[in-house]
Order: sequence, then C-alpha cells, then structure tokens
Amino acid sequence: MSQPSMIYRLGDRQVGRLGYGAMQLAGPGVFGPVKDESRAIQVLRDAVAGGVNHIDTSDFYGPHETNRLIKKALHPYADNLCIVTKVGARRDEKGGWHPAFSPEDLTRAVEDNLRNLGLEVMEVVNLRSMLDVHKPTEGSLEPQLEALIALKERGLVRHIGLSNVTARQIEDAQKMTAVACVQNMYNLANRQDDALVDQLAEQGIAYVPFFPLGGFSPLQSTQLDEVADSLQATPMQVALAWLLKRSPNILLIPGTSSPQHLQENLASAQLTLSDEVMAKLNSMG
Repeated sequence: MSQPSMIYRLGDRQVGRLGYGAMQLAGPGVFGPVKDESRAIQVLRDAVAGGVNHIDTSDFYGPHETNRLIKKALHPYADNLCIVTKVGARRDEKGGWHPAFSPEDLTRAVEDNLRNLGLEVMEVVNLRSMLDVHKPTEGSLEPQLEALIALKERGLVRHIGLSNVTARQIEDAQKMTAVACVQNMYNLANRQDDALVDQLAEQGIAYVPFFPLGGFSPLQSTQLDEVADSLQATPMQVALAWLLKRSPNILLIPGTSSPQHLQENLASAQLTLSDEVMAKLNSMG
C-alpha cells in the first residue's frame, strides 16, 4: 500500500506535512520561561535537521518565550523554513487567556512576532477567533480581517489563515481575502470538523489540526492501543499516522520539548495503516 504524499502547499511554500508546534517549549501551561533552554534549542535544531520545514508558533506562547527560542536556535533561517504564527490573544500576569482582538491589538501582535522572530515578513499569520476562547463560535471577523489585510498590503504578512473558526466564517473570509489554511482542534477523538476537512481539501486549502494528540489530555483508547501494539508503534505515532492518511491537506504540528518524543513523532510518517486499521481507528470518532 502506498504511503500518502508528505508534501502540501502552505501559502507560497511547499512544506512537509509533518511539522513542529513550538507551544510546549514554554513553561507549564504554555506560560513563563522554558524549563530547560538548552534542551528546547536542541529540539528545534533536531526538528529542522530531521526534515521539518514548517514551524507553528505564537508570540503569546510564554509570552514571547517560544519566538525568542526559535530565533536563538535557528536564525538566520533556512530559505525553505516556513514559520507560521497566530494572533488574537494575550496572556495576563497569571497566564490566563484573553482576547486581544482589536485592529490595534492585531497590528501590534504581528509587529511583535516579526521583531521577536527576527523576520521582515510573516509567511502566514493565523487569525485566532476569540469570540469564544474554547471553541468556534459564529460571529463577524470582518474588522479583524481588515486589519490583517492592511498588514498584508504593507508587506508584513504574505498570507492569512484562520483558527478556531466555523465553516461560515471561512466562507465569509474568502469573500475578503484568500485563506491559506485553517487551524482548528481535530484528532482521532474530536472529529467535529470531518466535513470541513474534506471541503477544504477540495479547495486545496491546508487544514492544520491543533491538539493532534489530544492536547493537555492525551488520547486514550483500547482501539488505539491495540493498533499500536500490532504495528510495534506508540499510540501517539498511530494517532499522527491516522491524521496523515485521513486527508492529503492535513498538516501536522505536534509539539514536544523531548528529543525522544520528537524522533517518535517524525517516525510516524513511516507507518502504513491498512484500510482495516483505518476502519478500526475511525470507530473512535
């Protein structure tokens, strides 16, 4: 059985479908300084050395910590490295998440990302809807998109993506600008975006699931464990392999601060899942 293609278009770039999410490089709760800076820097360098050319980050991770580490580890950046950020939130002094959703907030956030990453232009900036912190919620994103379009016209942003959004919001956004990617929660156990994944695939738009391994509550399932045992793989490797086979437009950004887990994540691309295995895993949804 042939392996799925491991390349897909993101903005103007051809990127590997297995990327790296920098979220877990910050302190506990994605807040505060990194626990072990030297290890975090090594993980970033190992990811790029392992073929990763798509890194997902945000200046509100830490805040500022992950972007500082990315710059320290990888700047000057390889020509083929695509760094994607998201804007729309801020952190309070206790690490709480709050909207930072005004046009002024978004402009400041993009400028902060550029400065802290050492870039002159962001390849992709995802607008994270904060109409509800926890889930996609209907509502207009027009003022926020207008702000990002203005930054695109200034040459600070090449492409605009959306995060934590509904299908209607994506459709409305496409009336204003091209949408490079959509980043929503999606994994084996959270399949509410099944139809949206397929719809975006038909349009050639990348879908980037956050929490591909379950996030702060890792995926647990008898079916997943049984498949992993049969393939001599870890359950998390199988969960990533399922996503890669699920649809060709899915780009993965699993995060880890562990060099061992990074290598396990990268190896998931080598797993071959039969139709029978896929059916068994699909029953989890």
